[in-house]
This record gives sequence, C-alpha cells and structure tokens, in this order.
Amino acid sequence: MAIEKNRAARRTRPAIPSFALYGEAPAPEREILHIEAIEQRSRLYRWEIQPHLHHGLYQALWLGSGRAETVIDEARAEVEGPAAVVVPPGVVHGFRFASETDGFVLTFSPRFLVEGEAQASDAFRALFLAPGVLRLAADDPAAGRIAGLLRQLAAEFAAPDAAASPTLLWLARAAVWRLAQARAQDGLSPDEREHRHHALFARFLALVEQHMFDRWPLDRYARVLGLSTQRLNRLARAERGRPALEIVHERLTREACRRLYWIAAPAETLAAELGFEDPAYFNRFFKRRTGLTPRAWREQRRAAP
Repeated sequence: MAIEKNRAARRTRPAIPSFALYGEAPAPEREILHIEAIEQRSRLYRWEIQPHLHHGLYQALWLGSGRAETVIDEARAEVEGPAAVVVPPGVVHGFRFASETDGFVLTFSPRFLVEGEAQASDAFRALFLAPGVLRLAADDPAAGRIAGLLRQLAAEFAAPDAAASPTLLWLARAAVWRLAQARAQDGLSPDEREHRHHALFARFLALVEQHMFDRWPLDRYARVLGLSTQRLNRLARAERGRPALEIVHERLTREACRRLYWIAAPAETLAAELGFEDPAYFNRFFKRRTGLTPRAWREQRRAAP
C-alpha cells in the first residue's frame, strides 16, 4: 500500500516552476537588478517559498537574523543568520523561513555587474562559481558590512529615480564584492586571473545557460564570443581545468538530474525537453556521465531518505 502511495506521489510531482522573481512569469530577455526584504514576498506565502528556479538570473539571499530551511537542488540544510545563500541560474531552490526573519534577496542579470568593470567581473565569478551557503560568525565585521550595503541598496532601489541612479549599480557591485570576499575566506574562491578572461568566461557561461537546450555545437559558442574553438578551449581549461564542451555537458547533466528528481515525466519526455531527439542517445549520454541510466539514477535518488 505504501509503495502504491509513493508511486502516486511521484506521478503527481509537479514540474519545477520557473520565475523571474518568485511568483512572477519568467522573462528571459528582461534585464533585472532587483532587491527586496525577505519578508516583503515571503510573508505573502506564509514564509515559505516553494522550490523553483530562475533562467539567466543570479540570486543572493542574505539572512541577517532568523532561520531558514533551504533546498538547493537535492540538498537540504538549516541556516541561521548571518549567512548568505548563493543561487546561480538554473539551480532549484526553496526556503521555509522562521517568522520575522530579517534579510534581503538580491536578484540580477549578469550584465549589471560584469560588463565594463573587470573587478566586478572577478567578484561575480568567484561568488557564483557554484551554489551554496556562506555562514558568517555573528561578530564577524564582514556581516555588518554586507548588511549595511544591502540596506543602502534597498533604500536606493526604492527611490523614485532608481532606474537612472548610478549609485544603485555601484552599491550592487560592492555587495557582490563583499559576499565574494566572504566566500574567498571560506576557501571557495578561484585563483586570480586576468580580468578580461573572467569577463569572457562569464559570457560563455551565460550563453551556455541560455542555449544548452538548443544543443549548440562548440564552434557556435566560439563564434558568438568572437573566438576560435581552440581559444575557447584554452580559456575553459584556464578557468575550470577542462575543455569547453565538457563544461556544456556538465551543465546539461545537472539539468537532467534536476528534472529527473523533481519531475515525474518519463525520461523520454525529459530527454526531448533537454534537446535530445533520440532517447537512446540521451540514455547513453547520461550513463556515460553518471554511471547510471536515467531510470536507475531516479530510483536511487528517490529511494534515499
């Protein structure tokens, strides 16, 4: 009986919703720089934000005080402020906050922090290299600096002339820089490299995020970036230690895993959504990368406690 109930639950597991801001329809072409207090949106949903994702948008949640239960892909954790939750595009995330939790949610398109500013590009890439939780001690001066910057940014964002304010951009860059410093202290920041390489690689990652379902060949990524495939591979090896196509395949594999875990549709359907016309090829691709067939991977993960 319990098995049948589990099967029924899996069959009815909904698709992962995609939003611009939580509860708002996705807008892939829309450029966003947005900040709001945690309570502003969470209170409307009884302090619970269901698992969802954002395409092409980066998000940093600052928990100044209070607690939250977090979901990041398949990982769950309890977080107590001061802390930050870093969410790159395409990562499934959700939160259940304790009532009256205080903090901010910063959401933006990469253009705001990357283009035209090399140091901002360094910090941006260091911070969003991978999703995760950055925990700070309550007496860490960095926590006060981050909270202060985000308060100033929220006040500037609320001003009537915010859209034309250069201060908004610089405060956002400063907040990302401080968060990146906190991540570096946690041993998670990559080595320093030439600034222009950071910006170029960030553009490559943004293109992968935008076109991975289109199954672009590597030479098309290179052409859009104004590079040869050889130079793109050199850039990828310098930044991540592996060729560019491997980075594309890693991202596609992560997306396949997320959908297999969160969506009850048959693997063949998910394969088509991921741009694989031949389900058998998708099975071979997935097994080569994970060691398991999509069905076996799904069963193993869902059977885990």
